[in-house]
Amino acid sequence: MLTPDVLGDLHRTEHHQNHHKQIGCLQSTNITQGARELNSQEAIVGLHRGSPEGLPSPAEVRAKLAADPTLKCVVSYARISFDGRKKDAHGIEDQHREMTAAARSFGWLLVYRYTDNDKSASREDVIRDDFEQLLRDLQAGQTPEGYPIHGVMAANDDRLYRRPADWERYLKEFTAHEGRVYHDSNGIQDLYAEGFEIKGLVGVAMSLAETRKKQRRSKQSHRSRAMRGESVSAWRPFGWEDDKLALRETEADAIRTAVHDVINGASIGEITTRWKEAGYLTARGNPFQYNTVKQVLTNARLCGYREVKGELVRDGDDQPVVGLWETVITPKQWYAVKAVIKGRGRGTGIPTGGMVHKYLLTGVLRCGATLDDGSTCNNKMTGVKANEWLTYKHAYLCKRTVDGGCNKTYKRGDETDRHIERLVIVKLERQAAAAAKELPDWGRTEELEMALKRRSELERRWQAGEVEDDTFYRNLPGLDSRVKELRTDQAKHLATKAAAEEATADIATAWESRTLTQKRTLIKKTLVTIIAKPGGKTGRRKFDVELLNPIWATAE
Repeated sequence: MLTPDVLGDLHRTEHHQNHHKQIGCLQSTNITQGARELNSQEAIVGLHRGSPEGLPSPAEVRAKLAADPTLKCVVSYARISFDGRKKDAHGIEDQHREMTAAARSFGWLLVYRYTDNDKSASREDVIRDDFEQLLRDLQAGQTPEGYPIHGVMAANDDRLYRRPADWERYLKEFTAHEGRVYHDSNGIQDLYAEGFEIKGLVGVAMSLAETRKKQRRSKQSHRSRAMRGESVSAWRPFGWEDDKLALRETEADAIRTAVHDVINGASIGEITTRWKEAGYLTARGNPFQYNTVKQVLTNARLCGYREVKGELVRDGDDQPVVGLWETVITPKQWYAVKAVIKGRGRGTGIPTGGMVHKYLLTGVLRCGATLDDGSTCNNKMTGVKANEWLTYKHAYLCKRTVDGGCNKTYKRGDETDRHIERLVIVKLERQAAAAAKELPDWGRTEELEMALKRRSELERRWQAGEVEDDTFYRNLPGLDSRVKELRTDQAKHLATKAAAEEATADIATAWESRTLTQKRTLIKKTLVTIIAKPGGKTGRRKFDVELLNPIWATAE
């Protein structure tokens, strides 16, 4: 029983909590509204995780327990499997509200709230962080802040566990300490009672069987709709209208451009930045991230196909089933972009190929300043945003001495980029011209002339009656085949040379449309490095290209 002193303390504590709740309620409302405006589930969930606001300190609570050993300090656990439509965490809000009211009715003190929002309890590959924390705290006998745990509350037992392994783990940690209480929709239950472990397993097995039955029906329905070519997306796919069939042209154009650029060397990171700057959002209304962009560009839906667990859905003739929706790209383009992306990440989903830089010559420029000992600094220079009062947007500088540089060389970015780009374009044009020039003339002209001559002579003699029909028709196919072979080889050689010559005129034009990563790749193939020598503080003297010494990858 609670003594008058303890009740007085609790009433004062409740008054103190109510006072804070009035203030905190307004703050919480403002915070929640702000979180909703930001559409941030995590911000909302954070309001329903951890110790409630205004709770007495652990030392004060333990003092109350010493005065009244019957007082129970309980924790609550809330979970919802799917919170993707409204994204307002209303499910866990409702659960915690009900449990808080129930705890108050029993005279229990709620000391901690565990929350796993938007997480399944039936899937083995889903890690429920707060559930795992609950198990650790049950074993330790107290919350992370040091409040004792005398019981657990849940809206329903399937919020806590849906798999036998989780039930067994929970029961083990719950019963690690004596005298704990458990409350869910069935009321207060004694988990220490004989046979309760078996009863719990039976309930879990029935719940799991029903869950798997629903999953099988969902999978079968999903595949059947895919075989009929129907759209099976739960959300409007990026690139399509709400009917999931007609294209939303602005988004479709963005996808086409991205596919073209990725095939030609652009990084997923660049596409992500581009889409963010353009204000594009995912089907769920979130800004694009690396992995969501990758998912869009590798989705078979782009070319009209459907995949189930990485495998194309095929008909009875082993041909890919074509959907009823409009396509963004061709199957050939889809195969190409998927191969490029898979080749870069080796199927891991992890970006590879190094850091995506913001400035063209970061890491390519090296400091050519002379140090006090007479040696050259030779540290890689870094691109930085220029000061706002300057006429240019970025600059390159040598690192500070504490970072291993000398901090002596500074170059304005626009002039440096412009000069190096001009040099690289000229170099690429010369290389293309040299390749076209060095490509020798086709060396089988005499062979073709001889083959034509032999065929012509055979026809002349046959027309003159000097060769019998059987001899003529027996030798003609061989001569025709030889001529065809030589002409094909000649055409292939001419096409190669024409492509090399065409590249000479196309380099400067194509350069402007290339992405930063594509430009950096060409620069790094053409140049080993660029030695930048110091030339005084920026703005004090004219930009001097002579202070930039390019070191070419191939000798002039």
